[in-house]
Amino acid sequence: MSEISTKPYLIRAIHEWCVDQGLTPYLAVAVDGRTMVPRSFVQDGQIVLNIGPDATQSLVMGNELIAFQARFSGVVQNISVPVDNVSAIYARENGHGMAFELVPALDHGGEEVPTSMELTELSDDSPELEPPPDPGKGGLRSHLKLVK
Repeated sequence: MSEISTKPYLIRAIHEWCVDQGLTPYLAVAVDGRTMVPRSFVQDGQIVLNIGPDATQSLVMGNELIAFQARFSGVVQNISVPVDNVSAIYARENGHGMAFELVPALDHGGEEVPTSMELTELSDDSPELEPPPDPGKGGLRSHLKLVK
């Protein structure tokens, strides 16, 4: 029997913690051909998505896929993100959350795409992931640690 990844469970737990604390959960995603997001919002092969209850409709956080509807420039879009492509989940307001190292794997066309992660213990010298700056607050320093 193959071992089930803890990643989707950790994503759901941090999402629930953010919502319970009144914080805004953000999801950082590596975009590839399996990721269904508005391409005009993708920067450097990544997109950051607000997955809070006020920003999403019909949010389903499964073990393989995260899917929901959200408005982009006033237009409702269907969003679909493979859990393997999630590089971080964190609270917008304080940067607390978890980052995941994406491990490249071959897709059906022979290209390397990020598809899985490896977990190791966190240490004080782990690199930190910076959330996107919040223009209203002059930017925030992240408390995320990269999980390798």
